[in-house]
Amino acid sequence: MTGFVNIDKREGVSSTYAVNRLKRLFGVPCGHMGTLDPLASGVLPIGVGNATRLFEYFLQKEKTYLARFRFGVTSKSFDRESELIFGGRVPKESEIEQILPRFLGEIEQVPPAYSAISVGGKRSYEYARQGKEVPLNAKRVRISAFRLLGQTGADEFSFEIVCGGGTYIRSLARDVAEALGTKGLMASLRRTKSGIFTEETAVPLDALTPENAQDFLIPTEDVLPFPVLACDDERLYHGLPVPYEGADGLYKLYRGGLFYGLARAEKGLLKTEKKLC
Repeated sequence: MTGFVNIDKREGVSSTYAVNRLKRLFGVPCGHMGTLDPLASGVLPIGVGNATRLFEYFLQKEKTYLARFRFGVTSKSFDRESELIFGGRVPKESEIEQILPRFLGEIEQVPPAYSAISVGGKRSYEYARQGKEVPLNAKRVRISAFRLLGQTGADEFSFEIVCGGGTYIRSLARDVAEALGTKGLMASLRRTKSGIFTEETAVPLDALTPENAQDFLIPTEDVLPFPVLACDDERLYHGLPVPYEGADGLYKLYRGGLFYGLARAEKGLLKTEKKLC
């Protein structure tokens, strides 16, 4: 039992809850590929069984979000989950459009204090909830696209954001507001795409049952973005490298016509890297 289920997480449900639900349905270990805060909704890919061994190969995948930012108001968590603090002005659409290019490409971003980053063996949000300030280091994140979609309220605007893993949209709301000389927070967030997983093919968690769960299990080999390689040299499957004349890189490895796992070609040799069957 291995593969992926593309969950459409609803607002108010934690990513951990979704993972635990799938564990009960499939009876094997499961894990999500990039958490979504309870406030957020949308695409949450969950690995089932041995597919959880593959998360490191998806670290560079891009994600697409639809977000709404409010201006002239903020909070300690930079979303509406903590007490609102009013102050600052509401910018015009033209002003927002003008500063968005500053946030494209590789940028430095300080994570929010209310985040799951580990600090001294504890989560940052644990310190924040106790009223303690913990300095967090800025990290490099990648923003590929940042588009203003329009004004959706007196102080609220809608955006589409395409970014790399590890980007905090709440921090982006804070930083955009600061660039405009005001305060801001993230009012809502929906992830519409995570790598190859899209909202069009996502299934609501409540729609899964013990009877139909396997119908939504996507085979692991359908998810991996690597070329196919068939090899029946048994030495390879006993931990020994075998000669290989093809290009260096990762391959989806097939043994006897069946998907086996991953193999890596390097300097004329082929080695198994990850067994998944």
